[in-house]
Amino acid sequence: MAMNIQIFGKSKCFDTKKAERYFKERKIKYQLIDLPRYGMSKREFESVKSVVGLEAMIDEKSKDYDLLKYLAYDSDRAEKLMEDPSLIKTPIVRNGKKATIGYCPEIWKQWEKE
Repeated sequence: MAMNIQIFGKSKCFDTKKAERYFKERKIKYQLIDLPRYGMSKREFESVKSVVGLEAMIDEKSKDYDLLKYLAYDSDRAEKLMEDPSLIKTPIVRNGKKATIGYCPEIWKQWEKE
């Protein structure tokens, strides 16, 4: 089955580069989206969130992470992440309805077999 890979990443993110290399080495086509520049659509965001959960999407290393800690509701946190994609942990790799956050070669290998 053909994979439909999207990598949402940040140019300075080491794991984004590793994810790109993973798919390049296997000659798997992917689309790279510069997350800070283009963000994610609400639908993409919700799709990833439903798979991995909101907490996993938050980049605790981002400079504005402290602001998020004070937001009591997940809906407010999600809104903040949509507004400021630099708060989202990268890379987010999507394959249709499936999604991973970070460098997850063992999961991507499974996708290749499906």
